[in-house]
Amino acid sequence: MKNGIRMSDIAKELGVSVVTVSNALNDRGGVSEEMRRKIKERASQLGYRPSAPRTTRKPHFAQTTEGGNIGILTSERFAGARGTFYWFLTAAISKELTHCNLYSIYENVSVADEQACNLPRIFTDQQVKGLIVVGQMASAYLDKLTTLHLPILFLDFYDKHSNVDAVISDNYYDSYLMTDRLVMLGHRDIGFIGSVTATSSIQDRFLGYVKCMMENGLTYHPEWTLADRHADGIRLLNEIAFPETMPTAFVCNCDETAFRVIKQLKQMGYRIPEDISVTGYDNYTVADMCEPAITTVEVNLSEMAHIAVNLLLSRMENPKRPAARHVIPGRIILKHSMSEPPKEMLGNG
Repeated sequence: MKNGIRMSDIAKELGVSVVTVSNALNDRGGVSEEMRRKIKERASQLGYRPSAPRTTRKPHFAQTTEGGNIGILTSERFAGARGTFYWFLTAAISKELTHCNLYSIYENVSVADEQACNLPRIFTDQQVKGLIVVGQMASAYLDKLTTLHLPILFLDFYDKHSNVDAVISDNYYDSYLMTDRLVMLGHRDIGFIGSVTATSSIQDRFLGYVKCMMENGLTYHPEWTLADRHADGIRLLNEIAFPETMPTAFVCNCDETAFRVIKQLKQMGYRIPEDISVTGYDNYTVADMCEPAITTVEVNLSEMAHIAVNLLLSRMENPKRPAARHVIPGRIILKHSMSEPPKEMLGNG
């Protein structure tokens, strides 16, 4: 920068993190409006000037790509009969590919094929230039896919394959911020609902929740970390096994789980959020269908799809490029399922 002012200088001036400064200056989520205003004002006073924006490579690829097919794979375990979060994400990918003169061919990988590590039919029956895997799959199946010698990208998850590009939402930090919102409201007894080892996304959301609890000196109660899925890690349980002693808030790993939790808690006689606050993740359709509407984290689907397609095309152009993992920030959407804890619970923890 011309005057040498960096984001770290602004962060030091205001006593916040560089991530907070970056989010504020780029109008991303995770920053209060008051802090965003302070950061922008101080940046202006110091004469901060951002680096010249990087030009997107999308038009370049759109001009040079000669058509062809890109495969999109999703495990049958994640795809339901009705629209799901992954359907919306897949639609966003298809739109991006169309802009680049490419066609998308979708395959829903059956449980049997995934377990047997049978290659996807879009690879064996048709010519595809690359693959985008949407959502977690069995490790052995991913091992098989990486032997295809095709450009491949993991979307909404990552695993041990360090040589494969991945695009994920900022699960860890977003969950940390959501938990912190509850703490700022006065909650001290906070639980987490999600089968922690089911996917990398759920695990990262759990770790963000734990980090916030630790930072605030709050007791982590293992009995308040509740599974929401069957042993296969995907199918949601019909009922959550709630403990006898309840916290004043639950951070749920996704909106669908939050929807089910709220329904079950209301059947048990709890008021939401007067007795127990409940939060979600994704800002998926059910977040607004629920009563009360679920406070959640909105995932930027279009940005995830845009980055994913450009990364894959970059890989197609330069197969020896080092693999990258891109993290897309979300933003907290305040609705009606979160409030201060019951007054009689204040001071506990």
